[in-house]
Amino acid sequence: MSCSEPTIKQTEQPLNGKQLAQKYIIIDGHIDVPYRLEKQWDDVTKATESGDFDYPRAKSGGLNAPFMSIYIPAAFDLSGGSKQLADKLIDSVESIVSTAPEKFAIARSVSDVQKHFQQGLISLPMGMENGSPIEGKIENLHHFYNRGVRYITLTHSKTNHISDSSYDPLRPASGLTDFGKQLVLEMNKVGMMIDVSHISDDAFYQVMDLTEAPVIASHSSARKFTPGFERNMGDDMLLKLKENGGVIQINFGSGFIAQDSLEHRNTYKAALNEFMAENTVTSNSDEVKVFTQEYLANNPFPFASLNDVLDHFDHVVKLIGIDHVGIGSDYDGVGDSLPVGLKDVASYPNLIDGLLQRGYSEMDIEKILSGNVLRVWQAVENYSNQH
Repeated sequence: MSCSEPTIKQTEQPLNGKQLAQKYIIIDGHIDVPYRLEKQWDDVTKATESGDFDYPRAKSGGLNAPFMSIYIPAAFDLSGGSKQLADKLIDSVESIVSTAPEKFAIARSVSDVQKHFQQGLISLPMGMENGSPIEGKIENLHHFYNRGVRYITLTHSKTNHISDSSYDPLRPASGLTDFGKQLVLEMNKVGMMIDVSHISDDAFYQVMDLTEAPVIASHSSARKFTPGFERNMGDDMLLKLKENGGVIQINFGSGFIAQDSLEHRNTYKAALNEFMAENTVTSNSDEVKVFTQEYLANNPFPFASLNDVLDHFDHVVKLIGIDHVGIGSDYDGVGDSLPVGLKDVASYPNLIDGLLQRGYSEMDIEKILSGNVLRVWQAVENYSNQH
């Protein structure tokens, strides 16, 4: 009687960052391609020499659903023309899709993102950075929803007609304006995600008290690492975000991540403002370009590292759990300040490898890449459908 040979069990090798980036949907909450193209048009359906985003790099990095930022500079709050610019930037996103429909598609819903992923298309959902184009008219909220915008960052670097800004020392509304409070409720009803990035702390807590649906912070990081930098979220705010069911999407900009990077930026800005005042020159002058080159040559910018970025993910997860953190890189929006190892949209596998090395499971990583944001987006859709 012969004995059968013992069965040798094959153990599966764990997947690496590159493989997981291709296996799961990756949503990035904030990429500033439209305004980049407004300043200088580039065909991002092909490889580009400039910028942080193009189709080949997005495919290489596994990026499936970058929220295209419809960014309106705060200056338009005073000059007018916000709605016109927003519509123009939306046109440019539609142009990308019409140029390469075999590569890109506009995503208006969670189901669109999932469908495009199965089809091998990169979804282009849109988020509006600065609610200035609403121009005090609820009908404009519906207009932009119909055009495909699925979140609104209520303000940007200056207080507007909706909310005080974290960057603006003037806080005339002490949080949200009366119209801002009305807008929050209407955003819930229409199915538009509320983005609490950029708003003041008072405005944040007022949004939390008003909203019936979870919110996002589309491109913010943890204030623990940048004390006093109100643009990032403090621990009490993160705890409130957990209570709301929302998600913070970590911004990769070095000034959001590392205190020494933030201090360098602030010191440079102060020196630049002094130089411009003394020499009566504007920010786009040749003199300023020379000043900046010389300043950075003498005072090199201290870039954050991948590990610094991972520290922010760790802090959020330890404080409020794995279900409340995602990615909001701010690619094409933070200039040449991106961390070593995360320089463009081909870099998501580096982030995933870092998470693996820190002990995150595949299920955890899937939540960070897209699961958490899709949950919030679906909850916002469901609330709208029920009201």
